[in-house]
Amino acid sequence: MTPSKPAFLRFNGAVEHDPAIAAWLREHPGELGEIARHSFEAMRACGDEVRELLHDGCPVVCFGDAPFAYVNAFTARVNVGFFRGAALRDPARMLEGAGKFMRHVKLRPGKAANEAALHALIDAAYLHIRDRVENG
Repeated sequence: MTPSKPAFLRFNGAVEHDPAIAAWLREHPGELGEIARHSFEAMRACGDEVRELLHDGCPVVCFGDAPFAYVNAFTARVNVGFFRGAALRDPARMLEGAGKFMRHVKLRPGKAANEAALHALIDAAYLHIRDRVENG
């Protein structure tokens, strides 16, 4: 018998555009808010099947009901997180974290980020979860 892939996280209530996320983004002005907005817009643009919801106080994007990324703002940084980040190729070595699945990128105002590498991670996270949902 071939071992099956482990089940993955699913969230109920993801919608095309969640008003709670618009409110969250308005509550985070300034440079940190701009970094969060820019990152979240890149996540939203991954595909027509992208849905979103506020989970644990931060904006999350899903492929259908399967989450693949989130943003969260802190005092001095924004985290762009990936629910299956440990499975992503990261040639620019941006990902941080040591958990079994999740990884994140820390973005700070005034510190240039590797936009191309970040967008590649976002796209890879989307494609990874889409493949898992569609193909098991």
